[in-house]
Amino acid sequence: MNFHIMKLPNLLAATDPEGFQDAALFMLGLYLCLLLVLGALGFIKSRNTEEDYYLAGRNQGWIVSALTIMATFFSSFAFLGQPGLVYKEGAAFALFALNVPVAAMVVYIVGRRVSATGRLKGYVTPADMICGHYGNSAFLRILVALVGFLYAVPYVVIQLDAGGLVSKTTFPQYENAFLYGTYALAAVTVIYIMIGGMRSVAWTDVIQGTLLIGGMLLAGIAAIVALGGISDFFDKVNKLPAEMLSLPGRSGGWPATKMMTVCFFAAVGSMIQPAQWMRYYAARSKKDLRRSALLLGIVLAGCSLFGVMLIGLGGEVLYPAVTGGDSLEPHPAVGSSFDQILVVVLKNQVPEVLGGGIGVALAALVCVAIMAASMSTADSNLHAMSAVFTRDIYARILRPSSSDSERTWMGRLVILAATGVAVILIRYKEGNPDFEPIKLIAEMGLLAIAFSTQLLPMTIDMLFLKRGNLAGALSGLLAGLGVVFFFTPFFSIFVKGTAEGDAAISFIKDISRSVDTGAFALLANVAVFALVSLFTTSSAETGSKQA
Repeated sequence: MNFHIMKLPNLLAATDPEGFQDAALFMLGLYLCLLLVLGALGFIKSRNTEEDYYLAGRNQGWIVSALTIMATFFSSFAFLGQPGLVYKEGAAFALFALNVPVAAMVVYIVGRRVSATGRLKGYVTPADMICGHYGNSAFLRILVALVGFLYAVPYVVIQLDAGGLVSKTTFPQYENAFLYGTYALAAVTVIYIMIGGMRSVAWTDVIQGTLLIGGMLLAGIAAIVALGGISDFFDKVNKLPAEMLSLPGRSGGWPATKMMTVCFFAAVGSMIQPAQWMRYYAARSKKDLRRSALLLGIVLAGCSLFGVMLIGLGGEVLYPAVTGGDSLEPHPAVGSSFDQILVVVLKNQVPEVLGGGIGVALAALVCVAIMAASMSTADSNLHAMSAVFTRDIYARILRPSSSDSERTWMGRLVILAATGVAVILIRYKEGNPDFEPIKLIAEMGLLAIAFSTQLLPMTIDMLFLKRGNLAGALSGLLAGLGVVFFFTPFFSIFVKGTAEGDAAISFIKDISRSVDTGAFALLANVAVFALVSLFTTSSAETGSKQA
């Protein structure tokens, strides 16, 4: 049997626990006020310099570093997209929790070296260090900045979009809850970033990171208790259809090769994107980052596997997806998107499991934590996007004579403009549900990560091998970005309808079913980088040109 979800009544309103929406609205208001207070405190403590605004004086301790890295890493993709894909695909995508130890390894191995070099040379953005190694090339700087934009722009869009989705599911009685939620989160995020910079972002990330950890654990506990305890939970999960408990998943889209490449390269790409790179610069020392990596690998991995991932499997037991022919839709009570499963389980099951006011309050608190996941990643990427444009484009190319204060204010304007563009795109998507580029949170997140992964060959060569050169770096990066572009929805839109275009789209879909997009593009990147470096000017000559 197949359902047309958009014509179904909103069953969530009928099952809404008494007092839940009031509790959620109160906690959300309290939380947003707290963020504004932290933004004001960050402004009071700040100095009007570029290094202070973007790196908080390079003085973040290990706990703040760990929580801000964690909050930036765990976004709405983790809280909504991942459990949504587990709900849709089954245990196959639960293996994605393996990306957390990989991310911690990147902080431990790469982050510490980036931190030490950045402090020694005074670097602020990834392009500062990359151009410092390969030569002060304006074209290379622009390309590295472009990678930052290609990662940050879609990530900001999907974070604000996810905040709107949570608002819509949490407050179904408001007709425009989606847009109101998007506007509120965007406005508060912009205010505390603009006034307090990295210091305010890091302090708010401490609150958001703590909420994330608590929210993930509570989500997992709720799923287990709702199904009768650990033993009953696994008994009921074991009775799910066989395709839900094995690779390649219910839709057949996650074979082992794709799952493993996504786990590895999604983690690596997420940890070398500009916002994380700047957190390495901001850390007080390599020792602090080593401790942060251990906390990230131990705490967040456990929370991810035994918290968020259990929601997807438990959600399939509680709200079985609807299949019919070749179609697969969420249960009517979940709504129109698989991404809503975590909010629905929390909203309906936690009050029932824990009872009374405590259950309602905790369920509301976790819904706020999901919004925190959206804001903690949006603020980091907006802040990084501001640094990349101001430092790498405005100061180096457009206005090299600009003052420190002028660049800081330009960075604030970039934050405001980027948020405005993101809100416009979200509003357009809300009126056009089939708008391909921002249709699914998880797919958009993986595509953004594929772009940032293309910085990996230069990063490894610059920090460890020192065998490449400027020509190789440029050629490899262009090749990698070109391949990723072919996997974007935009390419399909442009070429659809022609014989050659349809053949290309079919080829792309075949590759996408087998390996991660970023990993496939990385093969082209590494091959071109190595070959061009081998047959052109030696790295010793290019490496001598320091930015």
